[in-house]
Amino acid sequence: MTITTFFTLLGGVGLFLFGMTAMSSGLQNAAGDKLRGILEHVTSSKITAVLLGIGVTVMIQSSSATDMMVIGFVNSGLMEITQAIGVIMGANIGTTVTAQITAFDLSAFAPVLLFIGCVMSLFLKKQFTRSIGGIIMGFGMLFVGIAMIKGAIIPLSKSPRFISFLSKLSNPFLAILFGVAFTALLQSSSSSVVIFQAFAIQGMLDYNTAVYLVIGAAIGSVAPNILASLTTNRNGKRTAMLNLLFNLFRAVILCTLINVFPQILTLIQSLSPGDIGRQVANTHTIFAIIAVVIMLPFSDYIARLSEILIPVLPQETISRREMRLKYLIDASNTLPAVTIRQAILETERLGKIARDSLRDSVYAFFDHDQELVEKVGTSEGIVDYLSHEINTRLLALNATELPEADAFRASNLAMIVSDFDRISDHAHNIVSYINKVPDPKTAFSKHARRDMFFLAEQTFRTINLAIDIFANENFDLIPEAQECEDVVNLIEEEAVEKHIGRVIKGKCDPMSGHIYTDMCAEFERCSDHAMNIAKALVPRKLLEDIEEGEN
Repeated sequence: MTITTFFTLLGGVGLFLFGMTAMSSGLQNAAGDKLRGILEHVTSSKITAVLLGIGVTVMIQSSSATDMMVIGFVNSGLMEITQAIGVIMGANIGTTVTAQITAFDLSAFAPVLLFIGCVMSLFLKKQFTRSIGGIIMGFGMLFVGIAMIKGAIIPLSKSPRFISFLSKLSNPFLAILFGVAFTALLQSSSSSVVIFQAFAIQGMLDYNTAVYLVIGAAIGSVAPNILASLTTNRNGKRTAMLNLLFNLFRAVILCTLINVFPQILTLIQSLSPGDIGRQVANTHTIFAIIAVVIMLPFSDYIARLSEILIPVLPQETISRREMRLKYLIDASNTLPAVTIRQAILETERLGKIARDSLRDSVYAFFDHDQELVEKVGTSEGIVDYLSHEINTRLLALNATELPEADAFRASNLAMIVSDFDRISDHAHNIVSYINKVPDPKTAFSKHARRDMFFLAEQTFRTINLAIDIFANENFDLIPEAQECEDVVNLIEEEAVEKHIGRVIKGKCDPMSGHIYTDMCAEFERCSDHAMNIAKALVPRKLLEDIEEGEN
């Protein structure tokens, strides 16, 4: 094999992978957020989840992209693990479409596709049309890459060393291992199966060896998901583990079936006699379908196994318990006034979670308590979920004809939810400062820490009053809340001024000075949000009277 042939092979693989990426990106851009929205609202039906996984993966031509979206949804709490496994199974079927397409020899049309796609991508103005151009251009690159691969591997068929290497793959175990490693390297099962197709078409692989390579490719396809899960929470990691477990069980089941019932392979070959490229593609698809049909009834057990391998922590149990609506029910058969009262109770619960998260963030920062850091992160996820759900119900309520008083409460409750969400965001910000201050007890003096805790306590007092005022419509407490908020503003100014003086005198670490002032600002903003909450449901005339009395 010459250097030229070797680089032609690499170039063909690179062009094929780039074509796959271009086609996938074009499909995702053309679809916009619709596919993401479809996945986000997947139902609890296992069959529906599988069908959605198939459909989305066929649309974007990338099971890895589908799996990563699913990992993201599970990570953020928008999808349950038991729902995710159905989508992952469907994605394993959807990804086989690529091999079915490339089994056709369309390389003669590839230059035309490249030209049309290039013109549409570069010279047309509409984003949708340009995305379609990207799909066509990626499709053309796909077949140009395949043609280059086929051309480059012809000399390999005459290489004794390469033939000797491939002959070792006649051992099923070695073939599976090679399929795993090769696919993990390419990070695409579709790409590796297409390359195995090309080897088989050129007579360098027999059908039985290709079968085990395809089985190994399915396991190797999990590599990008495992890498992506390293930055997610434990639920995201469990989702990647689900994918790995599914494909490991799939390999065991398929290897057992084809050895106990070799007629399966004979049947698949008989569907396309004499066309080994199509036989490999059919094997890829049929194996995926068989695996899903056999394992779908046991999907809950696979999900449970992932939770055994990555155990559920106490904090996650809290998250699962809290990440649901307790008071708001289906508003279609409920009086608007009752629904609004339910929304107030739900928002009060949301507010207390945000308040507690803010309190936890202070101790997490000063004590470098990792358990509290994780608790704040969990609370942030719960607050985000509840905010989304409450606002969705309020929007549905606002779409109906409401009395003026109810319409006022419904619209302003949405603003209260937003303010509580922002308080939770500030708690998350405070926790993020931990990485910037190695040891707060040495970076900040005793007086600096005392001032910070005093500011925090006054902020908590303002938030508590705000929760009481809006939840019970106890508007007589607004002057007291305003007084607390004014105290917070005063303390924040004094704390920053004192801290600057301490930094100048060398009593506090100057490198951490801006962190201290940023934290003071976080509390002051939380106090501002608390006052927004306190005044949100006050009738306009009464609010004018209160503000006039303050002046």
